[in-house]
Amino acid sequence: MEAVRIAMWSGPRNISTAMMRSFENRPDTAVSDEPFYAAYLARTGLDHPMRDEVLASQPQDWAEVAADLLGAVPGGRAIWYQKHMSHHMLEGFGLDWSLQCRNGFLIRDPASVLASYTVKRAEVSLAEIGIVQQRELFDRVCDRLGHAPPVVEGAQVLASPRGALMALCEALGIDFSGSMLSWPPGRRDTDGVWAPAWYDAVERSTGFEPPSDRPPPQLSDDLARIADEARPHFEVLSKYKLKIV
Repeated sequence: MEAVRIAMWSGPRNISTAMMRSFENRPDTAVSDEPFYAAYLARTGLDHPMRDEVLASQPQDWAEVAADLLGAVPGGRAIWYQKHMSHHMLEGFGLDWSLQCRNGFLIRDPASVLASYTVKRAEVSLAEIGIVQQRELFDRVCDRLGHAPPVVEGAQVLASPRGALMALCEALGIDFSGSMLSWPPGRRDTDGVWAPAWYDAVERSTGFEPPSDRPPPQLSDDLARIADEARPHFEVLSKYKLKIV
């Protein structure tokens, strides 16, 4: 049977790596970590942590990446979970390859994204948190399918990992596996080379952490303006969140 390819679209700092861990712990699933990252950095010239290492680790031509994503599934697995950052898909980067994937969307409140992102990188723009591009990708998939693809908020997963993952798997047309609920700590060979700069928390994890009871983050005026610009897009996607039992 043809392998199931899952394109999961997220922004940064949105439990996307923990979700990748969850799927990778399934015995039937291969994963890929942000395969368009080098192409994105090469096109934008942005100075991200470990930029040179990222550029050397992946193809810098988006078309080559897209062809790889439609090629042989690593390890001959039945499912290929592809963790994608929506902001990596720049103007001119083709998306036809995604027609052969089951697309899903992982979202997070923009204020929380910004508060977390700026711990790792001091400067950030609306484009770099990916929510506008995520909304555009969502609309594109809706138009193609005639209905909304699955949307899950990170907070839903943290509050009810089993329920959220069961709902997500059902929406993606795959069986749920209890192996998705926990995983061994540490780094993976499948992690991007940028893991030392970004993945310290997930490397310590053995499952999804309980939701935080901290109050909403206080943002600077500049970050608050970005959050306000992002919020309408987030709210549209939120309307389509999966119902968690």
